[in-house]
Amino acid sequence: MNAAATTHQHTNCLRCGRTLTSTKSRATGYGPKCAAKVRRSSVDLADYKAHQVASARELIEDGAIIPLRSVVFIAVSTDGTETYKTAPTACSCPAGLKGSRCYHQLAARMLLAA
Repeated sequence: MNAAATTHQHTNCLRCGRTLTSTKSRATGYGPKCAAKVRRSSVDLADYKAHQVASARELIEDGAIIPLRSVVFIAVSTDGTETYKTAPTACSCPAGLKGSRCYHQLAARMLLAA
């Protein structure tokens, strides 16, 4: 991820909404318990390539995917210059618009599974 995508400091957990107190939690957007739940979330990864799984995990760890509505998220592009609306089944990124599965969709699935 580009540093521009990770400079935002969160004050509340993106998963549960609780106030974040540690520097690490504010940087990632998740408290320690929620971060652990996201890491342990069970999602079928069979349809995704290894680099997509790694990118989805990085997107979550960087706090670069933010809930917008119940199943809709705002995700930052790899280079940090674009944002996309994404959901578990669709994304407004170039790959998603072509009907392909992208790592933004996988990150949304992982967050919803947690």
